[in-house]
Amino acid sequence: MAFNAAQYTATIDKLNSGLTTMSTKLNQVGPKAESTANKWYVPGFVAKALIWCAKKIIEIGSWILKKIGELLKGAAVPVLAFKDAWTWQSTVRGQATDVAGNVAADALQAPKQWKGDGATAYTSAVKLQPTAAAQIATSADKVATALTLCAVAGLAFYVALGVIVVKFLAALTAALVGLGSVVFSWAGAAIIVEEAGVNTALVITAVTTLVAALGTQAQQMTAVEGEAKDNKAFPGGKWPVATA
Repeated sequence: MAFNAAQYTATIDKLNSGLTTMSTKLNQVGPKAESTANKWYVPGFVAKALIWCAKKIIEIGSWILKKIGELLKGAAVPVLAFKDAWTWQSTVRGQATDVAGNVAADALQAPKQWKGDGATAYTSAVKLQPTAAAQIATSADKVATALTLCAVAGLAFYVALGVIVVKFLAALTAALVGLGSVVFSWAGAAIIVEEAGVNTALVITAVTTLVAALGTQAQQMTAVEGEAKDNKAFPGGKWPVATA
């Protein structure tokens, strides 16, 4: 899956809309169950099943609503990661490759006109700069790749949450119909609650998958940090200056 800003925005909008609808439907569960349970012709065991089912659905639904709401607080991150990836690739890497090419031994113009001990010393001192610039370009490419993968993982994550919301809304709609019907049983209540519970497991799975993906990219960033401290490319941890 590639990152598509328009698709991502639409996904987040649908998620927010879905959570609003979910909240509205959850608020209907309790009253719907109580209304049916209080009918004079509803047997006691059915009324008990209705109230039990309603409480479970509200409990599970509230957890899903709260958890996805918390996860949506990070909705801006994938977009920012994608924009930063573009900057690292087009600006940092692009300029670093320009420097690497311009200070390469064959590309230096000054020594072609400048002769003597000074020119020799300068040529010797500047020879490390192409390596340093190339290292910056390589590291920038890795950072850009890691950020892009984070953005893609974020998109996949929120798409997965969107699917979960749609599934739960379907279960919630069915539950409201069931809670308003006198044709109800403990078995029916258990099926509705089980379907709702499946969605909590899906949320946890989606979070686990995202954490694993981000963990891989964190390892990549650690490797980049190590490259930035490489004394071969950056003697003493600094950019090699062109002075003897």
